[in-house]
Amino acid sequence: MVQTKLCVVTHTFLPHVGGIERVVYEQCKRLMQKQFEPVVLTHRNYTEKKYIFDGIKVQCYDSMNIGFRLGIPYAIPHLSSFKTFLETVKSNDLIHVHGHPYLSSFLAAKIAKRYSKPLVLTQHNTFIEYNNIWDTAEKLNDLAVGKQVLKEADKIIVVSNATKNYILGLGADPEKIEVLHNGVDLNRFKPLTEVKEKMRKKLGIPKDVCVVLTVRRLVYKNGIDTLLDSAEIAVKKNPKLVFVVVGKGPDFEEVKERIVHLGMQRNFRLTGFVSDKDLPFYYNVADFFALPSKSGEGLPLVALEAMACGLPVVATNVGGISEVMNEDYGKLVPPNSPDSLAEAVLEFSCTDLATLNKKLRTIMEEKYSWDQNVEKLGKIYEELI
Repeated sequence: MVQTKLCVVTHTFLPHVGGIERVVYEQCKRLMQKQFEPVVLTHRNYTEKKYIFDGIKVQCYDSMNIGFRLGIPYAIPHLSSFKTFLETVKSNDLIHVHGHPYLSSFLAAKIAKRYSKPLVLTQHNTFIEYNNIWDTAEKLNDLAVGKQVLKEADKIIVVSNATKNYILGLGADPEKIEVLHNGVDLNRFKPLTEVKEKMRKKLGIPKDVCVVLTVRRLVYKNGIDTLLDSAEIAVKKNPKLVFVVVGKGPDFEEVKERIVHLGMQRNFRLTGFVSDKDLPFYYNVADFFALPSKSGEGLPLVALEAMACGLPVVATNVGGISEVMNEDYGKLVPPNSPDSLAEAVLEFSCTDLATLNKKLRTIMEEKYSWDQNVEKLGKIYEELI
C-alpha cells in the first residue's frame, strides 16, 4: 500500500500538555495504522530538534515563546525557522494545520498553496475572552493571520457548531466546513471497579463525601476562580463536598494561596500535574465532573473523558459543550456565575447518580470514539489527495 505523507502542523505538541496536543496525538496514532505517514511540525519547547513521541515523528522549529509565561500559548517562529517549514511542507503530500490564529498555521498554509499541496485546517476553539488588552490583540490577529489561513484552506474541520459559527463570522467559506466532534479513548477512560475507595484513601478523602472533579489548566479562561467561588458557597450548605482540581498553570500559586485564605484546604484540593497514565484513576475517584469555563471552548476533551468514565457533568454553557450534553445526564449554567454553579453542584450532590453511569458510557461508546473520528478524517483526506 502506498503511504500518503502527512504533515500535521500544531503550535504545541506532547510532552507539552493541552487539548490540541491530545487531539493531534490520538489522530496521528490511528492514521499510522492506515495509509498515512504523519510527521508533526511544532515549535521547540525544551525538546530536541527532532524526536519521536510514542512512534510519532516530530520536527521542531525555533521560536519565541514569551506568551507561555503569561498563560497565552502563542509561539512566534524565528526567521531561521522558515527553512524548516519549507522543507517539511514540500516533502509531504498533504498538510493539516491546527488552529487558524497561529503563525505556524499561516506559514504552512502559504507554503502549501505555493507548492499546490492540499491544505486541511482544524479549528478547535471559539473566541477566547481575556477581558483585557489581549482581547484586542486576539481580534487583530484573527484579521491579520486567522482570516488568511481560513481563506487558504481547502477543507475546514470544526469540532463543534459553536466553532463553526465563530469562523463563519470571520468570513470562512461555509462550503468548505465540516463538523467533526472530538473523540475519547474508550479503552483508557472507562468506569474502573474498586478504584474509588483506593484513590480516596490515597488522597485522604473520606468515604462518605461527594467528590466534584475538574481537570483544568489553571488559567483565567478556564474559570478556576468561578469554581473556587462556587465551592465556597456550596460547602457552606453541604460541608461533605470535596472539590478536586487536577492540573497546573500560571495561576496555580495564586489559587493555592486563596484556598488557604478561605480556609478551604479540606474541601478544595489541588493535585497539580497528573500523568496521562494516572488520569483515569482521578476521574474514577469522583461522583461527578465540573467544567467552569469562561469562554473559548470548542468541544472540551475533559468533558468527554469524564462522561466516558460514567460521570455526569455540570458545565458552563460556553462553546460546543451543549452539543454533547442534555439535561438527562448533565446540567448547563451561565459562565462567570458562582451562584448558579454552586446551585447545580448542590443539586447533583443530593441526586442518586448511579443510574446515569451506564447510560453515559453507552452514549460515549456509540458516538464519541477516536476510531470513529479518524475514520471520518481519513475520508476527508482521501477527497483531497
